Amino acid sequence: MMRHRWLPFFCLVGLCLNGCEKRMPKKFDATRGRVTGIVYCADTGRPARFATVTLTTAPAGDGKSAGQAPLAAVESVQTDLNGRFTMEAVEPGHYYAFATQEGYLDPERGIDFDRLNRLANDQERAMDAIRQWKAHLTEVHATAQRTTDLTLEMQRAAEIDGTVSYDDGSPAIGMHFRLFRKTREGVWTAVGLELFGNWSLTEVSDSHGHFSLSNLRAGEYIVCTLLPAEAESSAPQVCMGNSFRIKDAATVKVQAGEAIHNADIVIPLTGFYTVSGTVTALDDGHPLARGAVRLLYADGRETARETPIQQTDGRFSFAYVPAGSYILQVEDAADAAQPASGAGDTQMRVRSYANKELPLVVQGDVEDVDVVLGSSQEPAKQ
Repeated sequence: MMRHRWLPFFCLVGLCLNGCEKRMPKKFDATRGRVTGIVYCADTGRPARFATVTLTTAPAGDGKSAGQAPLAAVESVQTDLNGRFTMEAVEPGHYYAFATQEGYLDPERGIDFDRLNRLANDQERAMDAIRQWKAHLTEVHATAQRTTDLTLEMQRAAEIDGTVSYDDGSPAIGMHFRLFRKTREGVWTAVGLELFGNWSLTEVSDSHGHFSLSNLRAGEYIVCTLLPAEAESSAPQVCMGNSFRIKDAATVKVQAGEAIHNADIVIPLTGFYTVSGTVTALDDGHPLARGAVRLLYADGRETARETPIQQTDGRFSFAYVPAGSYILQVEDAADAAQPASGAGDTQMRVRSYANKELPLVVQGDVEDVDVVLGSSQEPAKQ
C-alpha cells in the first residue's frame, strides 16, 4: 500500500503532523503586516484556549502554487486564555488561516491524501488540498504596516470509540489502527498520512484494549486494527466485523460532532500463516537488494500486504497471513547501486529487473518461495 511516492512534498506540510517542527513567532517588522484575532469553539460559543492557529499561503491568481506544499505554515501560533492570537511580521500577501485543537476538525484527518496522490504534480496537489479544506479556511489579506484582525471558528469533530480484543476475551494492548472513509464516489480512502515509517494514526489501544479515534469529519468509516509490524504497509489488519478485507468489513456512520461507541474488533488467535522467500536474479542466482514485494488478493487484486526486499540477502517475509488465494507481486527490483565504470565517473549504476507475479494459495505456512527475475535493461546511471 504505497501511498507516499511524494513524501518529500509533504515533509513541509503544515498540518500539525507528528515530528514537524513548530515555527517560532516572528518579531515586529514595520515593513510587514500583522495578523491578530480570536478563535471560538462553534459548539460552545466560547473562546478556544490554547488552540493552534496556522497561516498558510493562498494559491496565486494564475493558479500556480510555486511548489508550495499544501497548507504549509507561514506561521503557527497558540491562542491564549482568551482565545486570542497575534502573528507579527507577516509578509504582505494573500493567505488562509485555520485553527486546530483536539476534538475539533483537523485537515490531517479530513483531507483525502489518496486523492492527492493520484494527481500529476506538487502544484496540483497543493491546489486540491486547499479546495478540499476551503470551507474551513478563512481568507487573510496581509498589508504592510497594518493589522488584519480575524475571527476563526473551530467545528466540533466526530469520534469513533471501541475495544479491540483477542477471541479468548483478553484485551489487545498497544494496537495501532487504520481508518478508511467512504468518498462521494463510493470509494474507500485511507484517513491520515503515513510518513517516513510513522503510522497514519498515532492512537493505540490502552491497557484494557480501548481506543478512541477523534478529530474526524462526518462520514462513513471502517476501522481496522493492525498487528505489530515494522511498518504500516506490512502490518496484518483485522477490521470491524472481524474481517481481514475492506470489502467484507462492517461500517459505521458518524455525524458532525457525534461520538460513536462500541466499534469493537476481535482478533482471532488461529488461522494465520507465514509467507516467506527470496528474490534472485535469473542470470547467476544472486539475491536482489531493492524492490517491493506485495500480496494481492487474487479475486480483486487489492493490496493485502507490502514489504521491501531485504538488502542483505534478497529475502522477504509476511507474518500472520490469513488462508486464501493471493497473487505474489514483485516490482521495481534492482541490484544495489555500484560506481559506474570509467575514469572520473562518479555516477552510480543500478541494474533493474522485470516485474513478476505468481499465484499463491495459502492454507498453511508457505516458505522458501523463490522468485527469479530476468534483467529488464542495461544498468542505468543515477
